[in-house]
Amino acid sequence: MSDCGAFDTNVVTVTRFVMEQGRKAKGTGELTTLLNSLCTAVKAISSAVRKAGIAHLYGIAGSTNVTGDQVKKLDILSNDLVINMLKSSFTSCVLVSEENEKAIIVEPDMRGKYIVCFDPLDGSSNIDCLVSIGTIFAIYKKTTDDEPCEKDALQPGRNLVAAGYALYGSATMIVLSTGQGVNCFMLDPAIGEFILVDRDVKIKKRGKIYSLNEGYAMHFDPAVTEYLQKKKFPEDGSEPYGARYIGSMVADVHRTLMYGGIFLYPGNVKNPKGKLRLLYECNPMAFIMEQAGGKATTGLEDILDIQPESIHQKAPVAMGSLEDVQEYIAICQKHAKK
Repeated sequence: MSDCGAFDTNVVTVTRFVMEQGRKAKGTGELTTLLNSLCTAVKAISSAVRKAGIAHLYGIAGSTNVTGDQVKKLDILSNDLVINMLKSSFTSCVLVSEENEKAIIVEPDMRGKYIVCFDPLDGSSNIDCLVSIGTIFAIYKKTTDDEPCEKDALQPGRNLVAAGYALYGSATMIVLSTGQGVNCFMLDPAIGEFILVDRDVKIKKRGKIYSLNEGYAMHFDPAVTEYLQKKKFPEDGSEPYGARYIGSMVADVHRTLMYGGIFLYPGNVKNPKGKLRLLYECNPMAFIMEQAGGKATTGLEDILDIQPESIHQKAPVAMGSLEDVQEYIAICQKHAKK
């Protein structure tokens, strides 16, 4: 018989973890059910992203599949998975997806009390070159008793009940916060469960890495240019910062969380509000950063304080280590006074 000595018989799965937190908070269990359904969607997306069943899709010889089926693009497939899983969990009433122009109002007989905003497959333009991609989600509670509508989703990030992201990298990981710190769960393919691997993650007070697309340098605001100059040519004789930019928000933010430093997607002359969406990119990531002891800002105000006006609204963003972000804010405030 094989040796089972190394097998952990008391693993903390994401479901167990959330149930324990819910029990402490005297909750109803509805959030656990919602997060469970999200985990199922993430497992299915992870399998699809890793090109499982590729022989079935392309035929063994590499031609398209014999029946000529339209193979669904991964981002559409991911969107359908998340929507269907959330609806069938009976926990949500309004869904906002990056892929859908309008909010999805859940059918009356399937409704619950939560509002979920999500980007089903962030960085999907990177799929073809096998760069890490992810799923981002933000969960709010409905605050009124009237009929659910798009307006219910227009809440500032301070109202978040839970948020997180899944990263499909060298392994599949879910990084989650329910407002009591940040925890990381790794997918164990052997048992098909997310296992707690990092408890109460904290970001460094200061890092040594800056991360943004410098291809837009010509269009940067003077504040961004000055900040970058200070990172590359420090005046105090310290070492310059290293630059890392993947171009997939989940991967760039996750690295920033793990190693410290700052991630920026500022506004510029062409796009004054940047490119990232407030509801399902900036807010959930800002929530994770703040829960880990970091900070997230537009340069002039906290991301989580912004009152959204539309579901696909954009916001300029800088997030990461507390001291790095504070230094950036100071420069932005100085330029705003000019």
